[in-house]
Amino acid sequence: MDKKTRNKLLLVLFIGVLMGALDIAIVGPALPSIQATFGVDDRTITWVFSAYVLFNLIGTPLMAKLSDTFGRRSIYVLDVTIFAIGSLVVALSPSFAVLLAGRAVQGFGAGGIFPVASAVIGDTFPPEKRGSALGLIGAVFGIAFLVGPILGGVLLMWGWNWLFLVNLPIALLVIVMSWQLLPATRPDRRPAFDWAGMAALAILLASLAYGLNQIDTAHFISSIFSMSVLPYLLTAIVAFFVFIWVEQRAADPVLHLDIFRKRQVLLAAGLAGGAGLGESAMIFVPALLVATFGVTTSQASFMLLPIVLAMAVGSPLVGRMLDKMGSKVVILMGTSLLTLGMALLSFFSSNLIIFYTAAVLIGFGLSALLGAPLRYIVLNETSEAQRGIAQGAISLFTKVGQLTSAALVGAVAASAGGGVGGYQAAFFAVAIVSLVLIIFATALKNRAAELATAKQHATVTAAPASTGD
Repeated sequence: MDKKTRNKLLLVLFIGVLMGALDIAIVGPALPSIQATFGVDDRTITWVFSAYVLFNLIGTPLMAKLSDTFGRRSIYVLDVTIFAIGSLVVALSPSFAVLLAGRAVQGFGAGGIFPVASAVIGDTFPPEKRGSALGLIGAVFGIAFLVGPILGGVLLMWGWNWLFLVNLPIALLVIVMSWQLLPATRPDRRPAFDWAGMAALAILLASLAYGLNQIDTAHFISSIFSMSVLPYLLTAIVAFFVFIWVEQRAADPVLHLDIFRKRQVLLAAGLAGGAGLGESAMIFVPALLVATFGVTTSQASFMLLPIVLAMAVGSPLVGRMLDKMGSKVVILMGTSLLTLGMALLSFFSSNLIIFYTAAVLIGFGLSALLGAPLRYIVLNETSEAQRGIAQGAISLFTKVGQLTSAALVGAVAASAGGGVGGYQAAFFAVAIVSLVLIIFATALKNRAAELATAKQHATVTAAPASTGD
């Protein structure tokens, strides 16, 4: 594939991922309008996010695996189509129940967009160009969270439905361009799909997500043992062992457990969980700012812009650094910046200058963990036949970290008495987790070893493939 074609391909992947990322960022401003339209209470309206997250978790490994089995192009187009259908259902929903069903469909489709896009980059870009490509894709999330609330505010002038209808022409453009540009190769041999493994994984993820979502952080211990949380966490534990048992016996498992025998992939999974935890901890920063500076919630949200800008600028820079320095140096820098930023936030948040310094450090730190670097690692460590599900696994661990973050930060803040002191204690806990991530990063391969592994996978003879998709 020549450079011009690769650039066009990167553009269609960029637009597709941006569409999915924007949908998360622009929903926030619409929640009051949606709540007023359907007359639901504050706790019920949170299911607009929860339904999306639950089905996004389930869709990620399924779509990633299907892309390994049936080809990237068909599954990427399928993901975008499902997302568009969900958007239409939400926009035209006559009831809140139908709206939640549409959000679930959206989440299910969006679950595969980013991991499949990352796998396409691994298939089509040479090892020395993957970092830059992944960096541009990773920058999408910073851009989305920067322009999303603004775009959402503009579209709300015509009604909240337009926040979802706007996805339809974008999705159509992505579908047409994807069918023209994405590679159509797929394996000739298609073993029976591992439905038992997929079912066990779906039950595991749905139970874990729902159980964590129901935790009352103000009464953490008693909440854990309540009937609204404990049965779901126990179900997740049982489903985990069932999933391992099924995958060890499946002819073509939905998640090849042997990829986790590679230290590099195992470290990347741990780093992904920590990165997700650090990212979701930012949700609680406005509460800290309100308690510390007495600003409004709206003003506190604007004070987060340095984090978003640092991520938007840092992601493409990180991508270029990956191609020159390798993942170990980049991730060590990122985890160090994240740790320092969280430490400053936990001890000196009452100083406005130090807060903004911490915000920039955290933004750059997260840009070196989310998006490109961890996906770069698994692209180098896995074969083409496993790239989709390996990318899906990184997304899964990131999302589990995000889910855990809400429970951890909320529990620590509540147990420390809430207010400024409570949130400072919570961010100190996140700083400790970030410190562990530094230790993980030191165990990664150096640049020379990483390049040797990438070349080894590039020279392995590929299995015969058909070009029909």
